[in-house]
Amino acid sequence: MRTRATATSWDAWLSTRAAVRTAREMQRSDNSREALFDLASNDYLGLSSHPRVRHAAVNAVCSIGTGATASRVASGTWGIHRDLEAALSRYTGRSRALVFSSGYTANLGVLGALGGPGSLMLLDAHAHASLIDGARLSGAATSNFEHNDLDDLNAALRANAESTAGKPRVLVVVESLYSVLGDAAPLQPLAELCSHHGALLLIDEAHSLAAVPGGSAANAAGLAQAEHVLVTATLSKALGAQGGAVLLGGAQASLWREHLLNTARTFIFDTALAPAAAAAAHAALQLATEERITGLGANALMIRRLLSNEEHLAGRVEDAAGAVQSVRMKSPQQAILAAALLRERGIAVSCFRPPSVPDGISRLRLTAHAHQHPAELAGAVQAVARTIGEVES
Repeated sequence: MRTRATATSWDAWLSTRAAVRTAREMQRSDNSREALFDLASNDYLGLSSHPRVRHAAVNAVCSIGTGATASRVASGTWGIHRDLEAALSRYTGRSRALVFSSGYTANLGVLGALGGPGSLMLLDAHAHASLIDGARLSGAATSNFEHNDLDDLNAALRANAESTAGKPRVLVVVESLYSVLGDAAPLQPLAELCSHHGALLLIDEAHSLAAVPGGSAANAAGLAQAEHVLVTATLSKALGAQGGAVLLGGAQASLWREHLLNTARTFIFDTALAPAAAAAAHAALQLATEERITGLGANALMIRRLLSNEEHLAGRVEDAAGAVQSVRMKSPQQAILAAALLRERGIAVSCFRPPSVPDGISRLRLTAHAHQHPAELAGAVQAVARTIGEVES
């Protein structure tokens, strides 16, 4: 029963939270991009609306149903899940895969399965929220190292090895491509450093699966069969579907898969990925060709060049390695205003501002898509540049 004291306490707290968000300019909204020119979504290859992907999803609904109806370890595993896992392994050059309901739950699950009091997790300072949450929930000791700083990571690994209280199991957690700055992790040197110290390396390929040459950053770095490298990915970005996966390589791949299947709580206790999403992702993998990925890279380069050529934006465009390009703004207020004006003008961009950005700098984020015509894309990017100039004048 809800007492007056309880109601008053929670109501006051809720009102206070709203006031704090407003004062800090942290209010968000669930914006739609319908009918807008898309420079905001993660549908990098434009496959979410591809006829073959749509038909695959519809066929799965008609033949299996709208939901998996149970967790994978109960009765929720269908043939489409196994087919998708086999296709992901082939596409990335890894030996085994395990599909989760989302990329977020994949990260929570694998980190939770590797945690405990005997583990140390060292996270890149720009790691995604799902990686941070997974590490915190894992029961492991956690620490950050400076972004893409191999010397700082080496010092942390050496300090753990030399300490009498050091942890026997160490996991280094990075992303292949980071979503704020758009920069790439030095995967090969990271893997070599981890191998030298006997540490595992977890690479989150959320922004690189089917979006970089070769289809996988880990594979391109020669790490497809590296036993001490674990890979997670999402199926909701370049593949335009939904879901997540853990990808495993080397002689111990099957053993690792069995460990995750039996210990990853977000796999054991979560209803399995919906058949329609699994079928859509499988179809999208077949369409995630080098030709499409090359087109994505060309459009990303065009966005970066057009923005960099604007005098008022000189030196403010990040040197991004992937599809996500961003412009540093002078203030959060101007970033919010520019994004709002662009929506009114028919263009959807993302607005990142503190505390969501690790370096405290507000940005407009423009995402490249392989299927957009270069002339239309150029017009939209030029409109972005003009709008930034307006709000800053």
